[in-house]
Amino acid sequence: MASEYDLDPRLTAMCDLSVFAARDSAGLHQYDGVVQDLSPDGVRRGLAALGGPAGTQAYADPHDEAHASAAEDALRARFGELELHRSNPLWHIENLDVSCYDRAYAPQPERDAARTAHLRLWPDAVDAAIESLDRVPAPLAGATLPMAIGLTAAFEPGGGPIHKAAQRAHARLVAHLLIASTDGPPDAALGAPALARLLGSAEALTVDLTALSLRVDAERDRLRELLDESLRAIDPDAPTAETVRALQADHPDAGGLLAEFEGLVDEAIAWTAERDLVPYHDLEVDVLPMPDSQRRALAGLFASAPYEPETPAAFRVSLPGSAWSKAERDQWLSGSFNRTLMPNMAIHEVAPGHASHFTALRRAGSDVRRTLHSDAFIEGWAHYCEELALEQGFRGGGPRVAVAVAQDALRRVTRFACAIGLHTGSMTLADATARFVDDVSLSGPAAVHEAERGLFDPTYGRYTWGKFAVVDLREQAMKRWGSGFTLRRFHTAMFDLGAPPLGLLQTALERG
Repeated sequence: MASEYDLDPRLTAMCDLSVFAARDSAGLHQYDGVVQDLSPDGVRRGLAALGGPAGTQAYADPHDEAHASAAEDALRARFGELELHRSNPLWHIENLDVSCYDRAYAPQPERDAARTAHLRLWPDAVDAAIESLDRVPAPLAGATLPMAIGLTAAFEPGGGPIHKAAQRAHARLVAHLLIASTDGPPDAALGAPALARLLGSAEALTVDLTALSLRVDAERDRLRELLDESLRAIDPDAPTAETVRALQADHPDAGGLLAEFEGLVDEAIAWTAERDLVPYHDLEVDVLPMPDSQRRALAGLFASAPYEPETPAAFRVSLPGSAWSKAERDQWLSGSFNRTLMPNMAIHEVAPGHASHFTALRRAGSDVRRTLHSDAFIEGWAHYCEELALEQGFRGGGPRVAVAVAQDALRRVTRFACAIGLHTGSMTLADATARFVDDVSLSGPAAVHEAERGLFDPTYGRYTWGKFAVVDLREQAMKRWGSGFTLRRFHTAMFDLGAPPLGLLQTALERG
């Protein structure tokens, strides 16, 4: 049986209001076969339960107390103040998603039973979704429709009554989003105060979007300079745009993509262990295609969660769409999966990035740290590792490595700029798409995909924001620890906190 853990009432209330994260990220499998009640009444009841029963004590560790308080504040902001369950279909799509049962955290029959139980609840979950989703902007409905449609991967050919009822419910949800995609409000912007609140609440920070935008612009300028210098080092006689096109043209075909990534995963794990950059090196990672319901990301690392038995992680890759034209498939592979970028993706997703961090997260020292995770720290850490690899001489630290670091970082910093622009109203979707074309050299569906992600994932600037926080903390650690500073010590001090809110990273300096 998949393990179940008795959490204290305060953590339980937070998990009840974030079932998808509790099950998928923390590995709390008492939530298997469960959907969150995202109806208006269900959300109100969940918010009322936050903080635990009257008289609930604060956590003994001040850091854990601050971490838990930030998580509660974030839930109140998302569901209470901003009511994102009424405007953003992504919450409901994640609530329905059954791809979590693909991971081998428990015997197959047990996971199959959980999947069936989950599908049995789809009609109720879709009823709740349709009741809640009464203010979906048309652009946001359009951007999330492909993911909603992708949920059909859950259905088995010739499935029984449970599958048929789930299919009918799914059709109702898709129909609801189709109507919203034409009849919904035209403006998908959250507004500057709402975006600042959404970002800051989860990270125990007060966010100044103006200051962040200035730093984002400065980072874009730094990365453009790094990219130009590196491209000239590769071919000093060619225009940089021509060198970019040549690098992008060097990519595997769709049929060979996964096999090539397998070699890169092994290389990243071995290099990280040789440099001893992180506390744990016992990684086992399989390379697999991305499920349709998760295609909002180009690639992702799906690892054993803190409360699960340890099994091999899965590095999943979004292959080109089967219905795409040859030109669209080539654009997808050249822009996202060329041989310059692919090694950098292995560093980010595997070692010393996500797989290394998730191995440490399983060993975090309290239920608060194992259960509650800052996405900005998780993604910021992995993004920081890309430039760390360049600094530490991965593949000799040559110009092609630097090009990959700069290009991927430009993609991430452009996400941050577009998230701020789209949700403060200073950018349209067309503006954001053009920004990815101009700053990241994307084209076709890859540029549109990145821009649309900013609509339903307004915090996708978290990669750059988290990287900023880690870099700033490293500078402080070097000054504070002096000759006692090492990268392994610094990285271990952060990992000991699990995946902490960015505003609480100072604890790593105090306790490291």
